[in-house]
Amino acid sequence: MNVQKSSVSDMLKNAECGAIIQVIGAGSGRTFDIDAARYGKVIFLADADVDGAHIRCLLLTLFQRYMRPMVEEGRVFSAVPPLHRVELTHPKKGQDKYIYTYSDAELRQTLLELDRKGVRYKEGIQRYKGLGEMDADQLAETTMDPRHRTLRRINISDLEAAERAFDLLMGNEVAPRKEFITNSAATLDRSRIDA
Repeated sequence: MNVQKSSVSDMLKNAECGAIIQVIGAGSGRTFDIDAARYGKVIFLADADVDGAHIRCLLLTLFQRYMRPMVEEGRVFSAVPPLHRVELTHPKKGQDKYIYTYSDAELRQTLLELDRKGVRYKEGIQRYKGLGEMDADQLAETTMDPRHRTLRRINISDLEAAERAFDLLMGNEVAPRKEFITNSAATLDRSRIDA
């Protein structure tokens, strides 16, 4: 739910928002008591694609409006799942069979380095459209295991950016949204649009 323009009662009626607030156990809004929070940290886990970014933005807005002290104290994180998996055809001893990359630029750089070193890999690089495309072992290794995962700490500037994005893209003002979409269309990478 986009809580940016919703009333408190509508937000609490929303099953997901209400459940998150209940699970954290510290109340919400002005009554939020960080000392009562059941968890030392909260980690968002969403797909690496645009839908996942949208979900993270929704969660950021919820925390910004109703559980802000969690962010102010550095207790909110976002897990960073991989976007691609490169399978090496003949890994050398001590070399991992799979290489995970987290952006298109990192994938291009990795493939260039492998080609330069003469390391062969399977064609048809795996691109994850969502976490559901990973098996449990892959998800555990890349995104859940504290020894290997990457977490991004959410900070106040992330919240402010999320709020501006929601005001622009989901707010009541149509003209700024239309201008943003029109001006941004030329910079769109069509290969990143999920089919």
